[in-house]
Amino acid sequence: MDLLLWRHAEAEEGLPDLKRKLTARGEKQARQMADWLKKNAPDKLHIVVSPALRCQQTAQALGLPFETDKRLRPDSNVSNLLSAIGWPDGGANGTGNSAVLVVGHQPTLGQTAALLLSGTEAEWSIKKGAVWWFSNRTRQGDSQTVLRAVIPPDFGR
Repeated sequence: MDLLLWRHAEAEEGLPDLKRKLTARGEKQARQMADWLKKNAPDKLHIVVSPALRCQQTAQALGLPFETDKRLRPDSNVSNLLSAIGWPDGGANGTGNSAVLVVGHQPTLGQTAALLLSGTEAEWSIKKGAVWWFSNRTRQGDSQTVLRAVIPPDFGR
């Protein structure tokens, strides 16, 4: 299974938190990353998105259908994220998809990346608008997580 973690692009400051919109720079970041994802992401990508407006707008840049999941809210945690997508073997919500894209927030995305690569949650930072791409595989009976790519939003400019 492939897991792509996409942190929402740059957003306005302010309250209420769930209503914060992308800035003009954030819209550009989302479009640039969406272009990269369209060319490089796995086929049959299941997209799961936080209900926060900034995440919804980031995901909309792809122009593909997506599912909104309250378990990905800004105040969420790693356990909720992994449950929402069925990592590592179930596919998102039992759909059996072999690739899932999550559009979400810090610190949950960074904590998830740390857990997948080191076995322990830690305060790792994922840049706004960036994508981290993981694969889970089995080798000689052992489950392994592999970091396939880290793409910043300004990649290829």
